[in-house]
Amino acid sequence: MTRRADAAGASAGDDPFLVAASLSGAADSEWARAAAEHVDAALLGGVALDPASQAAARDLVARGRSEFLPTDPLGFVADQIDALAEVPVRPGVNVRSAAPEPVREAARICADRGAVCEVNAHCRQPELRAVGCGESLLRDPARLTRYVAAASGTGATTSVKVRAGVLGVDLVAVAERVASAGADWLHVDAMDSEAVIADLAAAVDAASEGGDRLADLTVVANNGVRGRETVAEYAAHGADAVSAGRPTEDPPVLARVADAVDEWRAGSLRERAGEADPGPEVRP
Repeated sequence: MTRRADAAGASAGDDPFLVAASLSGAADSEWARAAAEHVDAALLGGVALDPASQAAARDLVARGRSEFLPTDPLGFVADQIDALAEVPVRPGVNVRSAAPEPVREAARICADRGAVCEVNAHCRQPELRAVGCGESLLRDPARLTRYVAAASGTGATTSVKVRAGVLGVDLVAVAERVASAGADWLHVDAMDSEAVIADLAAAVDAASEGGDRLADLTVVANNGVRGRETVAEYAAHGADAVSAGRPTEDPPVLARVADAVDEWRAGSLRERAGEADPGPEVRP
């Protein structure tokens, strides 16, 4: 179905895979369709689901940021996923909400369509944090756990998008909490602190010895993925998969990343891991 048919299955399988990471106001079904040749999964959104998060998104638009502002957010989620029914990519949607119930409703839509529901605990814009969305969830692990349980309880494959480097936040502890609530993926913006992936991978490996739910968590590494060197670095740190955001809008770069992930799956990536990625201005 995709570059690796089972890569983005319910538990993500054992092989590495490539995710197109959501881009605010840009990651819709057409964006996913354009990336489908190269990626295994595409996370649409982010989508503000409830009145508080929608108001925050409108404030972001007012200061020049791109955001999706559908009048019917849940209908938008369903329509966008449905538009990818015949496209060879596994869809998902990154969602924001000031309360867990809208997340549950979005996850039901995802579950019915075999799509991934991604809880956004990542966005750091003050407008979103002020209403309890995005990064604010990292500082309130009990509330984040409720969001994850709401999504996973529908049967949807549940991802949690987080960022490294948030003062006072231990991502290993976050991983343990969200895994216990039913998360399947931890999608980590490493924020130029790639070693955090190694810490998470080590915790997942250690959990496998005790049968802990954390052992089933798939770690998706994000930030600066542009080619063989960065894919190899995340692979060496123990990531299960990588995601690309801005490169999804740059086909030559996305193709380069996809080729590196193919090499990773084939076991040949390490043989060429010393090759540096070209800079953003370089094309293959």
